[in-house]
Amino acid sequence: MERAAETAETKIRLVARWDLDKTYLRTEFDTVRDLVRTAVERPDRKRSVPGAAALLRELKRAGARVHILSGSPRQMRGRLEEKLAIDRVRYDELTLKPNLSNALRLRFRAMRDQLGYKLPSLLAARARDQHLGRSPGELAEILVGDDAEADAFVYSLYADVCAGRVEHALLTRVLEKGRVYSDQAELALSSQRQLVPATTVSRILIHLDRQTPPSRFHEFGPRVVPFYNYLQAAIVLFADGHVSAEGVLRVASELVQQHRFDADALARSYFELVRRGHVVKSPVEPLRRVLGELEGRLPTLNELTAMVDQLGRREVEPGAPVDERPIDYVALSEIHRGGKNRRRPGAR
Repeated sequence: MERAAETAETKIRLVARWDLDKTYLRTEFDTVRDLVRTAVERPDRKRSVPGAAALLRELKRAGARVHILSGSPRQMRGRLEEKLAIDRVRYDELTLKPNLSNALRLRFRAMRDQLGYKLPSLLAARARDQHLGRSPGELAEILVGDDAEADAFVYSLYADVCAGRVEHALLTRVLEKGRVYSDQAELALSSQRQLVPATTVSRILIHLDRQTPPSRFHEFGPRVVPFYNYLQAAIVLFADGHVSAEGVLRVASELVQQHRFDADALARSYFELVRRGHVVKSPVEPLRRVLGELEGRLPTLNELTAMVDQLGRREVEPGAPVDERPIDYVALSEIHRGGKNRRRPGAR
């Protein structure tokens, strides 16, 4: 597995596993022309999803181990590393897809498949990382992906394998139904055998790049939170105790300064999250306290103050939380096998 030069931190509490395409970078891989254009595009011309770099920096500031797991081909490593450096994003591990190897071996299904690539990679990484914390049970994880592929399915399956809710026989059946290649399946199953069962994945965040209706993700339960922008993701992670109030404001500040969000747009993002039942406790007081300490330190302080004022003045009826329900991983593996259910722009 590929690792960045940075030495892994020990005795950590949180691992953030983060996709790149459509989650951090605005990329298109739907046609051969898209692939070529993305491969040759200069790092300084690649566009980041607004707020993604800021939230990654906040997680790293809070001491998280950052593992970037991307479907981008390994040949793009140099360009991606340069782009991450431009955005001042530090990470501990960068895993890219062996698509050239897949093509040379005529494994064309593997070039689009996410189950056979991401699940074995995640399980192998967890088997290595689980002893970095005080105990496997204390090493939490958050997973960040998008709605263009099968991230909610693969991440949920991974979470339940780690927790011991998906046993060896069921995982074997899921991999068979998903038509995962034998070497990928063996890596997943051997990694599963090394795991100490623990409820490790606290949150799965799905960026709605394709504007998929959030209700489409209800089948995965409350652990999965679809989000439209990274202020929403930051607020959820603040509520979970992974990002500070000041970190939330820094993410909001990047959205204002670099992407023309105003106080109204920021406030609407919060209220929309409340209406979907993903926020129970208001962040207004912690945000207001931090605002007083940021005088002269943020150029967007006026917009941030106006945002927090709106949050404090307006009450929104919170929506009912998403129900916990059993997930039929076997059926989902057939739906997503070989990347055949990969969502394209404009799909609903």
